[in-house]
Amino acid sequence: MTSPILLSRDGLIATLTLNRPDTLNALDPTMMDALVAHTAALAADESLRCVVIQGEGKHFMAGGDIRHFAEQLELAPDEREHRFTLLIGRLHAAIEQLQRMPHPVLASVHGAVAGFGLSLLCACDLAIAAEGSYFTAAYRQLGLTPDGGLSYALPRIVGGKKAMEILALGERFGAQEALRLGLVNRVVPDAELVRATAAMAAALASGPVLATRNGKRLLRHSLSRSLSEQLDAEAASFGACAATGDFVEGVRAFLDKRAPNFGED
Repeated sequence: MTSPILLSRDGLIATLTLNRPDTLNALDPTMMDALVAHTAALAADESLRCVVIQGEGKHFMAGGDIRHFAEQLELAPDEREHRFTLLIGRLHAAIEQLQRMPHPVLASVHGAVAGFGLSLLCACDLAIAAEGSYFTAAYRQLGLTPDGGLSYALPRIVGGKKAMEILALGERFGAQEALRLGLVNRVVPDAELVRATAAMAAALASGPVLATRNGKRLLRHSLSRSLSEQLDAEAASFGACAATGDFVEGVRAFLDKRAPNFGED
């Protein structure tokens, strides 16, 4: 049986590939379990410097598998409520693991980015999109509310009113609008997506290790802290980074007018 998620590694970079292309990489329980397992393993792998998430075939992810949803329709309402609450709760471990993961996570998206696909995109630290990508929350059409932390991430990225528009109207928008809203960092021609993703992942992987990890942590916690708490966290992180070999290398490279070679601790 083909795995619903493929894991590959190239040096310091790991790539997760959503691998149900015949269903537009729609999320079913098997893929959910694989996503939880893979994100847990990657979060614990201290040898990594970057994780890329991409979709096989013509799309990134078109959301949940409607065929699986249809199989639950004959259940009594209270049983459906119970089953879906447990199912989504299990899935959410993957989102928390992406948030806690010390290394940066880069989403590389093309085609449909819908439903949980949009949630997964928002859970990543950075995103690069092909010009032909299109985005929609898609929950409205099924009479559902978001999962995967979308209701948490979306207003923080695009603002409250825009987030409500995206959820309540369920309209489709393109890659340039996603760029304008801050949902993606870069938009590239479709044919350039693989190359541009590899270049960004390599740049992330070649950065100062502790500084990159602590920078992610500082940003993730900043909205839940007071200014004083964040300033204290910044001071502690700055000191910790100053104690690393990467700091020594960065200063020496600057003085020598050359590119730094980080990661030699």
